[in-house]
Amino acid sequence: MAMNKNTVLAWATWIMVFVGCGLIALGAFRYDEVAGWGFAAVGGGFYCIAWVFNALKGRM
Repeated sequence: MAMNKNTVLAWATWIMVFVGCGLIALGAFRYDEVAGWGFAAVGGGFYCIAWVFNALKGRM
């Protein structure tokens, strides 16, 4: 399988979306104190970076 730049960005986007979902789920269901807000915030950051990766597809 040939991995060009767009394929790498697509894989990175999906991996970051799944990790972001996991972090938000940890913050929502595992931690009830302030640490849960931190996990959810980092998960949201992963979503933002995945959005940037998705926007870069076809432009690099």
